[in-house]
This record gives sequence, C-alpha cells and structure tokens, in this order.
Amino acid sequence: MKNRKYLSAAAAFMLAASMIAGCGSAASSSSAESTSAVSEAAAETVKPSAGSSVASSSDASSDQAKADHVADLIDAIYVQERTDQTDEQCAEAKEAWDALTDAQKQLVHGEYADPDYFGRDTGDASADDPLNEDGIGENELLVVSFGTSFNDSRVKDIGGIEKALQEANPDLSVRRAFTAQIIINHVQARDGEKIDNMDQALQRAVDNGVKNLVVQPTHLMHGAEYDELTEAVNSYADKFDSVKIAEPLLGEVGADTTSVNDDKKAVAEDITNAAVQTAGYDSLDDAAADGTAFVFMGHGTSHTAAITYDQMQSQVEDLGYKNVFIGTVEGKPEDTACQAVIEKVKDGGYTKVILRPLMVVAGDHANNDMAGEDDPDSWISQFKASGNFETVDAQIAGLGEIPEVQQIYVQHTADAMNMYGTDESVSASSASSTEALADGTYTADFTTDSDMFHVNDQYDGKGTLTVANGQMTIHITLVSENIVNLFPGTAEDAQKDGAQLLQPTTDTVKYDDGTTEEVYGFDVPVPALDQEFDLALLGKKGKWYDHKVKVSNPQAETN
Repeated sequence: MKNRKYLSAAAAFMLAASMIAGCGSAASSSSAESTSAVSEAAAETVKPSAGSSVASSSDASSDQAKADHVADLIDAIYVQERTDQTDEQCAEAKEAWDALTDAQKQLVHGEYADPDYFGRDTGDASADDPLNEDGIGENELLVVSFGTSFNDSRVKDIGGIEKALQEANPDLSVRRAFTAQIIINHVQARDGEKIDNMDQALQRAVDNGVKNLVVQPTHLMHGAEYDELTEAVNSYADKFDSVKIAEPLLGEVGADTTSVNDDKKAVAEDITNAAVQTAGYDSLDDAAADGTAFVFMGHGTSHTAAITYDQMQSQVEDLGYKNVFIGTVEGKPEDTACQAVIEKVKDGGYTKVILRPLMVVAGDHANNDMAGEDDPDSWISQFKASGNFETVDAQIAGLGEIPEVQQIYVQHTADAMNMYGTDESVSASSASSTEALADGTYTADFTTDSDMFHVNDQYDGKGTLTVANGQMTIHITLVSENIVNLFPGTAEDAQKDGAQLLQPTTDTVKYDDGTTEEVYGFDVPVPALDQEFDLALLGKKGKWYDHKVKVSNPQAETN
C-alpha cells in the first residue's frame, strides 16, 4: 500500500493559485495587491491586467521550481546506501526546506518527497537517545532495529526495549543500530539526530576494542531483515573473540502453519491483554459479548518466514481467542490481506472492530496504512467502507512499549549468552566416540558458535551423520549459497598451499508452504562426538572465518 505522500496535480495547482499573493517577489508586489483587491471585491467584475497575469504565473513557476529543488534533495537521501556525501546532502535538504515559505512547502512533491517529510510532527527527537557513544568497553549488547522516523514511537518502542535490556544487563554496554538507511537519513536531515547503521555500529565496536559482542534484533521474526543483519555481522565476526545473535521476538519460524511456540504464545497473550485494556473491557470475553473483534495488522513478507503470520493466527485460536484476527498490510500470506480479514470478522458476527499493529514500532504503517482516515486504501477506511461494522477504531501502539514484550527480548538475550556454555560433561546415554556407534546412518545435532553459521531452519539444527569403517561424516544443509567452502581446521590453515577445502553440494530444500530453494550443503568430517572442533568457512566476499562446531546426540535413522 502506498503511503499518503502525494498531493494531486489539481490540488497542488489550486493551492499554488490561492497562495500567489502571499509568496510573490518584491518586483511583483503591485500585481499581488491587485489580485488581492479583486478577490476582496467579489461583487464586481474586474479583469486583471495582462501584466498582473504574467507576474502571477511567473511567481507560481518560481514557487514550484523552489519546491521541486527541495523534492530532488529529499529524493537524493531517500536511499538505502550511505555514501561520503550523505551528511552533506541531509544538511542541504533541510536548509533548502527551511528557506521555503509555508505555501511553497505544500508544493514539494517528488518520487518519495512530500511536505510531511520535514513538516510532520512526530514528537520530540531530543527525548531519544541514539546510543552511539564510544567508551563501550569489552562487552557490548548491540540492539538492532529496522528503525522509525516517528520520534515518539522510537522513544517508547525501540527505546523501551533498549532500556529494559540495559537494566537486565548492567555489565554490558547497550548500543543501537538501524538497518534502514532511508530512516536514518530522514531522522538526521529533519531532526539532526545521527543513528548508526550496521556498518557504523560494528566498526564503532571494533574501534572501541569490544571483545564479546551480543546482537539482539528487535525484528518480529526470521525474515529478510534478520537475514541481512546476520550477513552484516558475519562480515565483522573475525574481529571479536565471540559473537552471538539472539532470537527475534517470535522465535523460530516452525515447520507449518500450526507450529507455535512459547514466544508466539506470550506475544499473543501480551498484545491481546494490552488491546483489551486500552479498549476499556474487563476481559476478551466481555469484548466478544459486546460484538467487538480485535485485528492485529503486521507488515507481511514474501520471505519464506511469511508463514509466521498464519502461525500467529493458529496461536490465538489455540488460546481460544475467537474474536482475534491476524492480518498484514502487504497481504502476504494471502489469507492475511485486508479484504480477507474483513470477511473473517464479518463471518464471525462481530459488529465492532479495533485495529492495532502487530509491529514492534508504531510508525508509518501503523499511522498511515492502518489508521489513515484520509486514505481510502488504509485498513480503517476499508473496514468502514465495507459497511459491515457499526464502529471501527484504531489503537496506535507498538509491541515495543509493552513491558511484558520487552521482557521477552531480555530472555532472548540471556538465552543467546548462555547458548554455548562451558560445561563439557556428557550424559551417560550420549555416545562420546566412534566406538559407541555401529556403522550406519544417524540424525545428529550440529551446533555452532554463531547464529550466522547454522543448519537450515527446515532441519531443526540437525544433519545426517554417516559412520563407516570407524570414520564419521555429517552432511549439513545450510540456509543459502553464501558460504562457498568449508575447511576442517582454522582459517589460517585453510589459506595454506595444499589445503583440502570442502566443496559444496547443491541441496534442494522444500519448505512447508510448498516452495523450494536451492542452497549449499557440505559433508563435514567429524573427529569425535560431543567435542568442539575447528571448522572454518569462506564467504562470497573471499574472506575466511574461524568457527567452533560440535556434533552430538546421534539417533539411528529408521527405515
């Protein structure tokens, strides 16, 4: 759904015409006064002079030219890549905007530019802390968000999560990074607040001598943004002693539409409780008795993780929340599109609807795509236009401001830090050597020291272990084709002459939604079970990285 950013050509023309007298040059002041006099003497028929008409046209053209210049400057920084010119471009765009008259500002219109880019009041930016100071120390907790240009939401939602994480981890320095450069540029140009992107934040950590880095995404799920985050961290992994990436809010994606977990359950309960209380009901059942349904609108994605939204619908149904529905602004999956959700709510017999974002931050999508009363394509407008409901209201609040949701992130961070403990003990039932295993094929756990390098989620952290003549090899299927070689040893040894690199196989992964994807797999020699060993990897950028891996818990495959 397109944001409400554009004035129609007719509206812009009418506005320009109405404002000519107020924004003309000194040279045309007499013409402007003449035009004003004509409007005031509406009862008289007065034909403006040719000179007045030409001057007014010239003024309007000048106003539009100035507005177009600002629009071009905004479009130039509405990009996802930071350059050496970005700081200068942000400052230039704001300076040019400030030089416009109020009437000229309303004429700003470009591919992405509109008057709201600089003109919309989203709260006090000075209340926010970008958390990009130096003096980090050896242990850092980097909190990574997509970002938002809505200042109040950034303080309540993202800032709320960051503060909860800092309180729970006083020995770690909490810092911030955004993955959306478009948003970083917007906030910097409009408010003068600089927020680190991923490269800046990671380089800041390196420059400050950070040894142990924990990364906590505030993303909702394992989608495209999470994948890009892990790739960015991967490019810096060799610069730290340890790197750990925590789970996003809803945890692992799961196998099919019915797959739920404790994270999804907790989020479903927390957001429903918050919505019910905000609506003034004592309970969800009381709301249902009053004919009220709650619709939680997520973003939606074409990523394979889109199944997460259907899983959330399964989760609310498992909880017995009959009057709770999950939708997405992108309509991906299809059954979460606005019209599909309208039909579900109507079929449920509910006559009142309360919309609320299933998003960490209540930013542009929540304010415009969900609650934009002046946009016929917004959810609130579509629900009202359907004619099926007595009332349709919206609650604009992000998940990040809910204290219980903040504590889910706190737990995820703790889980990540404890992911690879120092306890080397092996249970009596575990096989600790090849002697404990007969020749054959087994399913075994394959764990690593980093979330950047792991088995494809479809295989639940497991590979196929083959034992033959006292030798063990595990076949692992990865998440993409980004890792081009492995080496059973250190990165240093992998680059020596004669090093025998492990070559990839091409594995086809079939996902639960029926889609398939070709990724790389590897046959990795296993020196011993339940013991960490070195396994270096080579990425597409031609750089080797050291990793520790472990194979454990072999279970004989049954035919």
